[in-house]
Amino acid sequence: MKFGLTNFPTDYSIHPAKLAQAAEERGFESVWFAEHSHIPVSPATPGPPEPGSPGLPREYYSVADPFVALSVAAAVTSTLKLATGICLVPQRDVLQTAKQVASLDLFSGGRFLFGVGAGWNQPEIENHGTIHAERFAVMRERIEAMKALWSEEKAEYHGKYVDFGPAYAWPKPVQKPHPPIHVGGAGLRAIRRAVRYGDGWVPLMSGGDDDPVALLPKLHEQLRAAGRRVDGFEVTIYFCPPNPETVKRFADGGIDRVLFPLPSVPEADALEILDGYAKLI
Repeated sequence: MKFGLTNFPTDYSIHPAKLAQAAEERGFESVWFAEHSHIPVSPATPGPPEPGSPGLPREYYSVADPFVALSVAAAVTSTLKLATGICLVPQRDVLQTAKQVASLDLFSGGRFLFGVGAGWNQPEIENHGTIHAERFAVMRERIEAMKALWSEEKAEYHGKYVDFGPAYAWPKPVQKPHPPIHVGGAGLRAIRRAVRYGDGWVPLMSGGDDDPVALLPKLHEQLRAAGRRVDGFEVTIYFCPPNPETVKRFADGGIDRVLFPLPSVPEADALEILDGYAKLI
């Protein structure tokens, strides 16, 4: 099983370059950086909370752009995989995002993993011009369009939400036909989306009917029904609790990767946490 980290890089936490170097030195396979463009002011989110108080955590308000942070991380590492965890595709311009993905994959030597999701914060999503109820359909079309831009010399796409005629777009990604797309979300609906246009599934740590291990047979069944291979379709647990029993259960259950959460804390505190995680793995 592979071990990675998920983190919200901010202006008050460990620098992404320092984090990436430390992760690579300690044997982690990947780092996954989160994304929020902004948090609209509302009764539910009146402002960043004081440390330890209830409400949306402060890092959601202050997280840096993941592609910039991953580019910094790429420059100081050589083997570490670099991932968005996750990129909010319905909030991004499709043509520009396709170029960012291809550029990062090129300059990192093919180390990018494209973790994607549709988002949950309705005001944030709709500030970008996407209707909240249509976000999953928007995400699908934008990913399909990006695949064309990455893999075809002259690409075009005609859908309800994305529509452009023949166009050239370089550079192309190093990974062929494109970097692996890991689709975030819990439950059977997320599995269906991942099978339709992804190369992996990223469920949150959950239980009950959405337990990822219990859903693996359903995932494999849907992959086979779609004429796709089970081998190579990775399942990554987001926000995995760092305890041996949970990690062993996922390893024994056939999970490919777990991501331990690294809080948005200063360098000394972050390195102490990483050392504890390194002992566990």
